[in-house]
Formats: sequence, structure tokens, C-alpha cells
Amino acid sequence: MNKLEHGTYTIEFYGLTFTLTNIIMTTIAALIVFVIAVTCARSLQLRPTGKQNFLEWVVDFVKGIINSTMDWETGGRFLTLGVTLLMYIFVSNMLGLPFDISIDGKSVWKSPTSDPVITLTLSTLIVGLSHYYGVKMKGIKGYGKGYIQPMWFLFPLKIIEELANTLTLGLRLYGNIFAGEILLGLLATMATHAYATSTGGGIMWTVIAAVPTLVWQGFSVFVGSIQAFIFVMLTMVYLSHKVADEH
Repeated sequence: MNKLEHGTYTIEFYGLTFTLTNIIMTTIAALIVFVIAVTCARSLQLRPTGKQNFLEWVVDFVKGIINSTMDWETGGRFLTLGVTLLMYIFVSNMLGLPFDISIDGKSVWKSPTSDPVITLTLSTLIVGLSHYYGVKMKGIKGYGKGYIQPMWFLFPLKIIEELANTLTLGLRLYGNIFAGEILLGLLATMATHAYATSTGGGIMWTVIAAVPTLVWQGFSVFVGSIQAFIFVMLTMVYLSHKVADEH
């Protein structure tokens, strides 16, 4: 299927328009993460083996991220959030790599994180959550002081920083995943368009495109992993800026 076509199916609900592809793909990603978590944690043992080792490695990895941004007494409450984000974003990044499915030129299967609506929604929720915990843990007065320290006239810049954090957190993830799928689409198009001329030419370009496609898919797995890590790391950084006493 052609990854370059961006038409999508939509549904209307109480005057709001929702993208059906996003609903399907985010639900599939959530179900995959749920199944992985339940499978790995079904039979917990004091001496972990196999699947439990994998889950404990993920937990320890996120613990390391939290400890690098704030003390554990403050950041321990965000462990579940970090593990969930890491697994969910990684799975979402991978869904569009093996194939893309389109019906009548409208995409029905792709990485949900290749849509800016999804990534900006995630970033907005994270930044909003950081403000919530800032008020909850420091009180309104302590939270407000963060906007006028070290100097009061920096207040406008602090507001701009919050907006910039939201945009960069979401668009960084979107840009990397979307660009990877576009390149895979270009490589796939090389072969499919050649078949319109001749079968022999189509076979030749399929073989030529196969190697760079496999290489780029491997690289995309690496990029998707790094982007999941960066998203979780920045989430903890933003949270620490709001809840930690010293930063």
C-alpha cells in the first residue's frame, strides 16, 4: 500500500469529528501493552526468569530515568506513568513499520504516533500533569513562585517556555516517526510504480528496493526506541521542574 496517501476515515460524535484510524490504532497499541504487561506479570517469582525479567528490566530502566532527574522520594510516584509511557510509545512507534493498510486511498493502519494530533495530545497531557502535581505538592503559592524566580521579569519567558515544551515534546516524536514512514512509502512506491510499465521492471525495482527497505526498517526500530526513551526522559524532567525543591 502507498504510505504517501494521508486520507483517513472520520466519524462524527456530538458535533465533533474523530479520525477512525487514530481510534483503532491507539486502541490496538493499548491492548498490546496490556497483554504484554499481564503476560509478564502473571506468575511473579522471587527469582525472576524469562518474561518477568523483561518487565523488571523495563521497571529498572524507568527507575534509572527518574533517579537521574529527581530524588526517589519525590519521583517514585511517577514510576507507573513512566513504564506505561515507555511501553505505549514504543509499541505505537512500531505498529506502522511492517506494513501500511489503505482502503480507497484512506489509511486504516499506521503508527498512531505518526499523527501530530496523537503526539500533541500526549505532550499536552504530560505538561498539564506537571502543573497539577506542581500545585498539589507545593501549593499554589509555592507553584506560582516558580514563574517569578530568579527574577520577576522572566515571567513572560516562563509562559513561552511552557508552550514551547508542549510543542517540542509532541512534534519531535511525530516528526521522527512520520519521516520514517514517508521514506518507507517512497521505497515501496519505487517497486509498485515500476509494475505499471512492465512486470520485469517491477521485479527488478522490488529487488533493488528490498535491501534499503530492510535497512531503514531496522534503523526505524532504533529511532522508535530512542524516541520513546526521550519522551519519558523529558516527561520526568518537566515533572521534576514542577515538583522538586531544587532543580
